[in-house]
Amino acid sequence: MAKVMTVDPDKCSGCRLCEMACAVTNTRMFDLTQSRIRIANFGREFFQFPIVCLQCDTPLCAAVCPTAAITKDEETGIVKVSKNKCVGCRMCVLACPFGNISFSTQERKAIKCELCDGDPQCVHFCVTAALEYREPEEQTIGKTKGFAERLKEVYKQTETIGKGVYTGKS
Repeated sequence: MAKVMTVDPDKCSGCRLCEMACAVTNTRMFDLTQSRIRIANFGREFFQFPIVCLQCDTPLCAAVCPTAAITKDEETGIVKVSKNKCVGCRMCVLACPFGNISFSTQERKAIKCELCDGDPQCVHFCVTAALEYREPEEQTIGKTKGFAERLKEVYKQTETIGKGVYTGKS
């Protein structure tokens, strides 16, 4: 079975070392805009967590790519972007329901986490062990569902705050 990237938001300190490791690994520059992993920060709730490509079983980004530049390696499960085939149309950016693929204005190509070809550097630099790259486990499924529910609640609260009808409930 292919390894998966797991995220434990309770351990994330928001230090952004994972973003820096990713940017340097992929571009040899200290430019966080080129990172393939992002730290989402919900400041009012003092809550942050890494957002990384989920390497979907059926990647929508690949399905909409007009040049077949995005493919999934069936053995490793890694979804990759071929820089030679990508024309920079950004259809994949629109198709990803999680916002985990972006467009590099420097390269004029789509960029996404490709798990550093099976050795994700962000994991090595995560000092709190919020990121792990390992075999999937059944317990991960429960943790993922719990996290999704918490994220949904935070989103609802921030959406309400943004509309000016904050009720004060936490």
